[in-house]
Amino acid sequence: MSSYLEAYGAAEQHRARVVGLLEKCSIGLAGVLMAGLIFYALFKNHAEERQAKNFLGLLAAHNYSAAYAMWGCTETHPCPQYTFPKFLEDWGPKSEHAGAPAAASIGLSQSCGSGVVIRLDYKGSDPVPLWVEHDTGTISFAPWPECPGRHLHFGAWFKSLFS
Repeated sequence: MSSYLEAYGAAEQHRARVVGLLEKCSIGLAGVLMAGLIFYALFKNHAEERQAKNFLGLLAAHNYSAAYAMWGCTETHPCPQYTFPKFLEDWGPKSEHAGAPAAASIGLSQSCGSGVVIRLDYKGSDPVPLWVEHDTGTISFAPWPECPGRHLHFGAWFKSLFS
């Protein structure tokens, strides 16, 4: 049988080890949670942003029929409110942004409802807000310059840190 003095402090050492382990686990969990939130803020609209970049790439390659198809329309089955000649007027070789599809950048990306508002920023020109549907990837003009309501722009802030 051990004496009282031999076990003196053993319980306190065990408690200190447990507290240290809990502190390390808490710090690790907080770090993983922060990294996950940052990753989510940066990449939650990645597919829709890629769709907008593909659209700009088609415009830069002068493949207007494929770019028009990304709007859910074709030359054989045009959209009633947005015909191919109107599309060419907005995005074609004689449009305001004709020489600038490669110079356009995605300035804002906000998810709201069934889609994402993506703002195309052009140097020396007004930005163009686009709407990209989550499910279909169909592109159209956004009904607003950004989603209605108050928003914190964490994703845009994080992107500005790294670009």
